Amino acid sequence: MDRFAETEGKRAHDPLYRPRRATTTGFPVGDDYVDIPGPVIVGAGPAGLAVAACLAVKGVKYALLERYDCIASLWRHRTYHRLKLHLPKRFCELPLMPFPESFPTYPTREQFLEYLEDYALAYNIHPMCRQNVVSAEHDGEFWIVRTKEVIVIDGGEEEEEAVLSSTASRVYRSRWLVVATGENAEPVLPEIDGIETFKGHVMHSSDYRNGEGYEGKKVLVVGCGNSGMEVSLDLSNHNVHTSMVVRDAVHVLPREIIGYSTFGLSAWLLRWLPIQVVDRIVLLLARLVLGDTSCLGIPRPSIGPMELKKVCGKTPVLDVGTIDKIKSGDIQVFPGIQCFHEHGVEFIDGRIVNFDAIILATGYKSNVPYWLKDKGFFSEKDGFPRKPNEWKGKNGLYAVGFSRRGLLGVSMDATKIADDIVQCWLDMGYGRQKSK
Repeated sequence: MDRFAETEGKRAHDPLYRPRRATTTGFPVGDDYVDIPGPVIVGAGPAGLAVAACLAVKGVKYALLERYDCIASLWRHRTYHRLKLHLPKRFCELPLMPFPESFPTYPTREQFLEYLEDYALAYNIHPMCRQNVVSAEHDGEFWIVRTKEVIVIDGGEEEEEAVLSSTASRVYRSRWLVVATGENAEPVLPEIDGIETFKGHVMHSSDYRNGEGYEGKKVLVVGCGNSGMEVSLDLSNHNVHTSMVVRDAVHVLPREIIGYSTFGLSAWLLRWLPIQVVDRIVLLLARLVLGDTSCLGIPRPSIGPMELKKVCGKTPVLDVGTIDKIKSGDIQVFPGIQCFHEHGVEFIDGRIVNFDAIILATGYKSNVPYWLKDKGFFSEKDGFPRKPNEWKGKNGLYAVGFSRRGLLGVSMDATKIADDIVQCWLDMGYGRQKSK
């Protein structure tokens, strides 16, 4: 007998209770909704999987909703092929399961996807796919989560699944809602004067896979974050005439310093020294390895990289070879864009240069404001919790994957969220019978 069946009798007095009948979800269905005895988790990326696994080992049922037809859709459908984890694997493990020892220090995209598939298998995680959440609101007692079941184009690895049309709706009801859609749910497409008049090809970096097909062409990458730097490097390695826009000051650090992970070294130093002192040490070592990046057209912010990360959530770029390409002239750096022309770009320094293609490495954004009706915990401006590193709101609302601390932050938040839900679950009497 499963856990929900065990508690069926004592739940008869609960307003959430409805007689059990067969369903495709495995959960009981009321007149208009699907009852979830545990939490509803929105998003089956690493964050959602981590929460699901932590709940599963404690015997708490949940519903994991995913708008696409697979887990980790961002990693599977919206990443370039050369992508590797930017931090050593020990900082990127999900709860309860380390990476295989055979994996390199920086696992590839394919290895990370393999790890996630094995993770889902190990903890018997089966998302309800093609469930696009259109709204979630608290009715005073429960979370009411409405979805549209969608038809999708499965373009395989090379093409992101695209929503064609809504075919059916479904409503889930639960006492807890875990928002696991993360920081990178939707691409950011900036409005730049004249971009609609440009005759060349324009795409977001989420649609870029590799430099094949661009050989011999002139390509401009707009953006100098980790994606912009790596896309530029990949293009240059494919004999593409590559240029990159650096509009703002940015900290570029070597991925490793004297054989140690820059992130790991910084974290170790922060245990003993003030953050400003650590920043000075890291920047001194970075200058010894990379040189003065401002001479390359990449000025550094006045605030150090660790302090800037803490205050603004802005992650430093970890260089894996792009700086050497800039030094050699294989990648040209331009300042901000003034406007687009039919065949080229006018920069703020007055130069006008022709390009065949533009790749917008302009980042991603949260999509939470579009569907979550609760406006107290998440900011309507950026879709992040209003307080930094906040993971728990009111009325059983949780956020995982919004701490700007990467997969390490995901693991930490998922563990705390699951522990909190489990305690609530036990306080309400669920699972008590089995524990006797």
